[in-house]
Order: sequence, then C-alpha cells, then structure tokens
Amino acid sequence: MRAAVITGVGAVEVAEVPDPTPGPREVVVDVAACGLCGTDLHILQGEFAPTLPVVPGHEFAGVIVETGSEVTELAVGDRVAVDPSLYCHECRMCRSGRGNLCERWAAIGVTTGGGAAEYALAPVANCVKLPDHVRTEDAALIEPLSCAVRGYDVLRSQVGGRVLIYGSGTMGLMMLQLGKLTGASSVEVVDLNPDRLATAELLGVTATASSPDELDRPRGWDVVIDATGNEKAIQDGLGRVAKGGTFLQFGVADYAARVTIDPYRIYNQEITITGSMAVLHSFERAADLFATGVLDPEVFISDRLPLADYAPALERFRAGRGRKIQVLP
Repeated sequence: MRAAVITGVGAVEVAEVPDPTPGPREVVVDVAACGLCGTDLHILQGEFAPTLPVVPGHEFAGVIVETGSEVTELAVGDRVAVDPSLYCHECRMCRSGRGNLCERWAAIGVTTGGGAAEYALAPVANCVKLPDHVRTEDAALIEPLSCAVRGYDVLRSQVGGRVLIYGSGTMGLMMLQLGKLTGASSVEVVDLNPDRLATAELLGVTATASSPDELDRPRGWDVVIDATGNEKAIQDGLGRVAKGGTFLQFGVADYAARVTIDPYRIYNQEITITGSMAVLHSFERAADLFATGVLDPEVFISDRLPLADYAPALERFRAGRGRKIQVLP
C-alpha cells in the first residue's frame, strides 16, 4: 500500500509499505481522510516519535475492510473514527484512570503506523462507529475535538467565565466552540493571522484582536488558553490571567520552549497553571457531539489534498495557511 513515511528528522516521502495484518482484536481501516496536526510537525523535527521511520497520522476515519479473529463488535463495511491512544493498562497512571499519562504511552501515527496511508491498523476498542448522517471524511475531525473536550474537562470552567484564547487555528476554533457550549460569558481570540481571525468571527467569537492589549479587559480573564504552543504567546498569556483564574497550556510547544513565571503572583492571586494532554475518556463524547453538528466541517476543513501531496500539505500547515488540512488516501 501507499503511505506517507517520516524517514528521519526533516525527511518525509510517500512510498510503498507492507499492508497491515490484524491481530485477533484488531481491524484494518481503509482510510477515507487523515488530518494533519502540530504533532506531525514535531515528529518531523525529531520529537515525540521514539523511533523513525514511522507512518504519521493520528486523526483519521474510514471503513473497516478486515477484522481479526476475535472481533465481534464491528464488521467489514462499518464506518469508524479511530481514537489513536494506546495505553499499557498496567502502570500506575493507567491504574489510576489517567491513561493519557501512561508510563508506556503510545499512539497510532506516533509510535506505530498511522492514518496517512491507504490502510491503517487499529484495536477494535479504539473504533467508534459513525451514524449514517456523518460523512466519513469529516469524522477525522473527531480526534482533535476529543482533545478539546479533554481540555475543558481539565478546566472545569464555571458558567459565566471570561475566556481568552491564543490562536485561531483548528484547535483554537474548537476551544472557541466548546467555550460557548460550556457557558462562557465571553470568548475572545487573539491571533496574528487575519484570515484565521475572520473564521473565528464567522463562528461567533465575542471579539478578536492581534493582541490582548486591544481588548478591554484590564483585570484579565478567568480562563486563558494557549492553543499555539508559541513561547511568546504563552509568556504573554500567563500575565493575562485574572485573580483566581486558570491558564491552560493546550498548544504543543517545542521541547526547548521556556517561559518565566511569577511565583508570588501565583500564590497571592491563587492562579492555576495546568495542561491538557491528548485524549482521556473524551473520544466517545466528542463523537456524540460531532454527530449533533457542533462543528461545521465545511468551515473547519480548508484543504483536502491527495496522499501524494503529504509533504507539501505539511509545509502548508507549517506556514499557517488554511485551517484543518486533510490528506485523502
């Protein structure tokens, strides 16, 4: 089969790789669409994936074309979205219900072959069957939505909170949509990309700006979310949290990124700094939300490109052009 392969740091190609063979509790998915994510760029620069080469792609959906000998829950022809999370279920974090912090953490498309391929292998337990009205290609958005749901699980936001989001890429826009759903009194977004801010405005943001200085919040925001991973944005955001507020590190920063905190302010103003790591007990809820139409795929997906264009698609994503970019194997 054909697949995109990250062969080494900075090197990616589309090549022939062996077809997957399912184990007893696995299925083979004919991939309909695979979304690109900042994690894919980190893998390309030598972070996250423990070994290379690897077939990337942890946001995907498709049709089951082969099942393992012990699979009874799903059948050939079923359309599914795939949770890429792979936990050991044995370590202390798994036993405490926090598999996303598994000491042997792994993921489809990160540590094992992913959905940037004609076919992908997945445990049957990781597959969620799609309702008839959900288009298979669109369902690749369920995985990033499940990460956003996890982010709001961490926040435990109070109704009526004031929210500031740094970044209006796919994840920032999803956090905007969920902020409105969870009862925020206002959700404001800052970004340097006017095209992306225009999309936030289309989705009903309270206000947009290129800097928080342009917004009238002298006492800060109850919730500040970084959805960029950018060191300067993170540093700025830490200083925008109101008394008693929370800063959520949601964007994936480079390993080398560093910021400075003010310990006395954190103590004196009871500021919480927290993070949200991938998916945890949120994939099925995200699939249910997606089925209700919480996201408009035509707004969120800006580019659908053939698998052969995986490398240019990554470059387009790196340059910040468009919103969610998908490859269609």
